[in-house]
Amino acid sequence: QVQLMESGGGLVQPGGSLRLSCAASGIFFSTNSMAWYRQAPGKEREWVATIASAGTTNYADSVQGRFAISRDNAKNMVYLQMDRLKPDDTAVYYCNMYLSTASRRRHADWGQGTQVTVSS
Repeated sequence: QVQLMESGGGLVQPGGSLRLSCAASGIFFSTNSMAWYRQAPGKEREWVATIASAGTTNYADSVQGRFAISRDNAKNMVYLQMDRLKPDDTAVYYCNMYLSTASRRRHADWGQGTQVTVSS
């Protein structure tokens, strides 16, 4: 059983920053790639960023240069630092293992997520 608990969301003005946290359990955290996803109203859940066990990172084009994913294997935590936020970043943000196929995403266990709202 995988348990995921996201936190750190909130309301922020355009150009502002937020730091999201995710506590994970029920997985071999240190050996798995972790990722952040987000889902805006009326849209499909989309992939945002991935961090591999060795620390390499990848980002969606829409957040490249503005977001930074990191992890603390000793604490089973993954983070997402979000800077220069835009209204289009408004979404519910979820963490999970990196899920490389639609089937894996469809059948995955998802937490409640944390709401990020970027608005003036």
